[in-house]
Parts: sequence; C-alpha cells; structure tokens
Amino acid sequence: MGTRQTKGSLAERASPGAAPGPRRERPDFWASLLLRAGDKAGRAGAGLPPYHRRVGMVQELLRMVRQGRREEAGTLLQHLRQDLGMESTSLDDVLYRYASFRNLVDPITHDLIISLARYIHCPKPEGDALGAMEKLCRQLTYHLSPHSQWRRHRGLVKRKPQACLKALLAGNPPDNMVDLSGIPLTSRDLERVTSYLQRCGEQVDSVELGFTGLTDDMVLQLLPALSTLPRLTTLALNGNRLTRALLRDLTDTLKDPSKFPNVTWIDLGNNVDIFSLPQPFLLSLRKRSPKQGHLPTILELGEGPGTGEEAREDTSQQDPGESPVTPTRDHESREIISQT
Repeated sequence: MGTRQTKGSLAERASPGAAPGPRRERPDFWASLLLRAGDKAGRAGAGLPPYHRRVGMVQELLRMVRQGRREEAGTLLQHLRQDLGMESTSLDDVLYRYASFRNLVDPITHDLIISLARYIHCPKPEGDALGAMEKLCRQLTYHLSPHSQWRRHRGLVKRKPQACLKALLAGNPPDNMVDLSGIPLTSRDLERVTSYLQRCGEQVDSVELGFTGLTDDMVLQLLPALSTLPRLTTLALNGNRLTRALLRDLTDTLKDPSKFPNVTWIDLGNNVDIFSLPQPFLLSLRKRSPKQGHLPTILELGEGPGTGEEAREDTSQQDPGESPVTPTRDHESREIISQT
C-alpha cells in the first residue's frame, strides 16, 4: 500500500522555490451560516425568504469583481436591482436621477445599491477600489441578513428555536421591546406570541419580527393583537415572505384611528415584492405622528420617473392642512451607513 499523501501537491514538494498556484478563495462564513439558518426557516413553510437569494447574489457579485469580470458583475447587479424593486434598467436613472424616490421602503439597501453601481460602472483608479467594494458588499450582506439579530440574542442563538422563543417570552419584555427577530416562527408559535402580547401589551413599545419566516397569513393572524397595543411605536416585519397583498390589509387597518394608535413606522423592507408604500398608508402614519413631520414620498409601483413632481403635488393636495411629505429617510440612511 502507498503512503498517505501530505498537504501540498507533488509539484510543490519537487520544486520548493516554485511560485504558488492561484489562491483559493475562502468560503464566506456568513453565506454558509445563512444556508444553515435557511434549513431551519424552511421547516416553517414552503420556500425560503428572498433574503437568501439576495445575499447569494451579493456574494457572487463580489466574486466576479475580484476576478475582473465587471461586465458580468454589472449584469448581475441589474438582476439584483430588479429583485429589490429598483425597476429602472437605465444606468443614468440608477446613478443620478430620481434616486431619492426609488425603493424608499428600504432606504439603506437603496443607498448601498446606488454605491455599488457607481463602483462597478464608474471605477476609480486611485485608492483601494476593491477594498471599498468589499466593504459595501459586507454592509449590504449585513443589512439583508439576520446575523445582526443573532448577535443581539447572544447565547440564545445556540439553542433550538422553540427553547429560544420560550426564553424570550418569559417574564416582562426587556426595555419594553418584544424582540423575536431571527427566530423561525410557525403558526403554532404565533399563538404563544399572541398570548404574550395580550398579557404584556401595556408595556410594549416595539415589536421586532424581522427574519422570522412570516407569511401574509401569519401576519394577519397576529394583526388583531398587534393593532391593539396602546404604546406600540415601531413594528419590524422586514426580511420575511410578505407580499403586496398584505399592504391592503395594513392600510385598511391604519384607516381606523383606534388601531395602532401610536405607531410611527412599520418596516416592510426586504420582503418578496413590497417595493413601494401607498400614500394612504404613509398619510395614516403621518396623522399618528404629526410632530415627527417627515415621512418618505415614494413612487407607486409602475409610475415612471417623470411623475416624481406630480406625486409630490398629489401628496400636498391630499394633506392640505399640513406641510408636504418630504423624502428624508434616504438622507438618514446615508448617515447610518457612514457610521458602520
């Protein structure tokens, strides 16, 4: 029997001074972690949330740029933009015009995609352009995936989802927040969550349900309990499997002043096809938080870039007693990104 081979090829042992072969890229840690999490999330219902596909596209885009395949990376970026609801395929539109009105349902993702487009299509020779690309892809991966929520849960992430959920629903909500983000939920789990909200609802200011595998029907199951929380100000439903059909139910619910009486924002980003929010939805939030004064103006899906001014005029006509709604969340997102 032959002896067992040691590390390295025969050619490397024969000529120690030879130049090493091409470097093998290290598998991305977060990508592999997301795949394992996806197996768990898949048990909660058919299909995976779209963030799995989007994170995979970001990782593949970075690999193409590292290999100098910028044209292919640009094509993949176009598919990623369309998957995120940035419908325009014109580079000029994406990079320069009407940027503040596109996809503001998730302004941070929008801002990062704009920056990626600039680096891919308009690369700068000076400085570490690849390093800047890698940083942007890390930020986008971080924002589109649940590992930031896993870090918040610390030791709980090592437990099984059922044990983790039981621990988080024990006792009063810490800091008046019910944070279940990153924990795959089933319809049966929602019964426990509903019971908890009914029991501790007077104390709850914020509910985090991002990256939990929720579907439209599951949110509708929670809606009666969520809408009656008297102190709730923010509701996070990002990173799930929600569709535009849910917007009709949420908008109808918000028309009743007794529902969600103090809510200021509902995060619906990074879902299946919720790329814009209807003006009645935004105006209902505005009426609940008039002192806040700034909510985004967002183009309805299917409206062309040339209708941005008309959309702002329509908004001011619908709300004659107040100042027009202004698109400020895009600016705020840039401040958030610059701090990461």
